[in-house]
Amino acid sequence: MGGAVSAGEDNDELIDNLKEAQYIRTELVEQAFRAIDRADYYLEEFKENAYKDLAWKHGNIHLSAPCIYSEVMEALDLQPGLSFLNLGSGTGYLSSMVGLILGPFGVNHGVELHSDVIEYAKQKLDFFIRTSDSFDKFDFCEPSFVTGNCLEISPDCSQYDRVYCGAGVQKEHEEYMKNLLKVGGILVMPLEEKLTKITRTGPSAWETKKILAVSFAPLIQPCHSESGRSRLVHLPPLAVRSLQDLARIAIRGTIKKIINQETVIKNGNGLKNTPRFKRRRVRRRRMETIVFLDKEVFASRISNPSDDNSCEDLEEEGREEEKTQTESKPDPPVNFLREKVLSLPLPEPLKYYLLYYREK
Repeated sequence: MGGAVSAGEDNDELIDNLKEAQYIRTELVEQAFRAIDRADYYLEEFKENAYKDLAWKHGNIHLSAPCIYSEVMEALDLQPGLSFLNLGSGTGYLSSMVGLILGPFGVNHGVELHSDVIEYAKQKLDFFIRTSDSFDKFDFCEPSFVTGNCLEISPDCSQYDRVYCGAGVQKEHEEYMKNLLKVGGILVMPLEEKLTKITRTGPSAWETKKILAVSFAPLIQPCHSESGRSRLVHLPPLAVRSLQDLARIAIRGTIKKIINQETVIKNGNGLKNTPRFKRRRVRRRRMETIVFLDKEVFASRISNPSDDNSCEDLEEEGREEEKTQTESKPDPPVNFLREKVLSLPLPEPLKYYLLYYREK
């Protein structure tokens, strides 16, 4: 599933293409997508395909196409402090992006059938926390993953504000999925070959919206134990943060506000920074329309008039673009929060506690 937008040379260009095609429509979702490099969730030997708008599967590891994740993130209408349940959490890519929006007081849980995928997700999460500067730009709600079949969640579990299921849901399981939601909550799932958004408007009232046609592998049915009883999945308990942790969140938040104020003063009354540097984009023929019919994808294409330009024109344009790129290429990004914390007159262990003991 996918192929609706052009491939990018890097994560930022992929996001540019998703914005241009109107899959990403809000600033919060755009920021989350830019903050986490999709290639980091691929195995090394497959990373050349990371910025294509295509799903990827290797063994039990699976990533949906970027256009699908974009629609899911937009449909969930995420806000700080909400609770989120990801059914079929896979690599943790989506859960980590969601965690950037939920903030430190949200809840971020995932259920995954395969234990090897849970380990893979934990490794990717640990890598993101230790090495990505994006971790310091956001207040992160770290996801927690449990192994099990999402159709066997314990009936005494808490309900959630937002729920996403990453596998095709059969009609007979629709009510089960709905009951995982709080009143006012939103459920997004593939239902009868359509990505569907369901909003719980009351204890027994729902609003349903079909988003787009999709093709997902169906949910795997539970396997009962030898006793004939199902293996109930117990979701993580709602954690209460320690006073020490709350203090760290407050201190980091205060430092970020100071940095933002200094940036406003430096840029002059909140003028925007220099636009993000974009690499020269290769000429491509645009896909004008996509029509989904069952599991087939039909696309009509039109030729780009500029494809007929002479080689001399293209070479001249290339020289001009290269000159512009050389002049406008920005300095490497700076982690201002890290620099500010390290400059504080505090004991070294406290500084690194404030930085979550992260690597440079």
